[in-house]
Amino acid sequence: MDRYTEIRSFALVAEKGSFAAAALAENVTPVVMGRRLDALEARLGVRLMHRSTRGLTLTALGEQFLDQCRQLLRDFDAAESSISAGRDVVRGHLVVSAPAAFGRRHVAPHAPAFKARYEALKLSFNFTDSVVDLVREGYDMAIRIGEVTDPNYVAVPLFPNRRVVCGTPAYFARHGVPQTPDDLAGHNCLAFNLQGGQQRGWSFARDGRLIAVRVDGDLACNDGELLFNWVKQGLGIGWRSTWEIQAELKRGELVTVLDEFAVPGYPIQAVYPQQRYLPAKVRHFIDYLKGIYNSPGYWEGERG
Repeated sequence: MDRYTEIRSFALVAEKGSFAAAALAENVTPVVMGRRLDALEARLGVRLMHRSTRGLTLTALGEQFLDQCRQLLRDFDAAESSISAGRDVVRGHLVVSAPAAFGRRHVAPHAPAFKARYEALKLSFNFTDSVVDLVREGYDMAIRIGEVTDPNYVAVPLFPNRRVVCGTPAYFARHGVPQTPDDLAGHNCLAFNLQGGQQRGWSFARDGRLIAVRVDGDLACNDGELLFNWVKQGLGIGWRSTWEIQAELKRGELVTVLDEFAVPGYPIQAVYPQQRYLPAKVRHFIDYLKGIYNSPGYWEGERG
């Protein structure tokens, strides 16, 4: 039995949670899957999984080995893809993560047209405001807003973006316009709660350094789109991304304040794990989104 088959079978059993489910995916019997795992454990001289009537659980060494196996399998698939038809065959299963509101508005609407170009491609999306571990959770790539500092990831800028304080003209007419970040203490700031992050507050640049200002308001949640809708209703002010508010700014429904204190960069980026061969499906999807996002008028709603 070849090592690749053993490793692939081990990763599949771990993913599916049982020999029966993994065997069904491989179109073999559960006995065959069990023999493959036995052979792998015997060759390595370690126990990778505990098996009982209650199910399968990975050992500590099994958890460690699983991460390495997933990386090996990704590298193997990428190596195949890189030399297949000149590295331009877009096929397989592309799994993408993105922030919830951004994904719904600026990723999902473009997926059908991209899929129509490549009949052999399958697309899956997970839209969440939580930061996912791409390697551990099996994602090919993610869209992220802001800087990416993890050295294990490659970040490709898609479009410039900033975080700004904004509200309706009617709100500022009633409550006044803040002149410095400290003035936010006197305003109803609609921010994420603990479940939504931003525990450090809203970030600003002052006197050449980055500062965080704790804010407070009478409405909070863990959903950015809901916060944005409350801001548009004039219920308070928000710290929103420029990608989100361009159409409203152009129509005069929102205005920004404290622009001189805005942090310079908060870019929209495509992120993928460091790898020797970048699969064509990832490369083409990144290029596709970059082309859309850089189309004149796109963020103002003039192009869909």
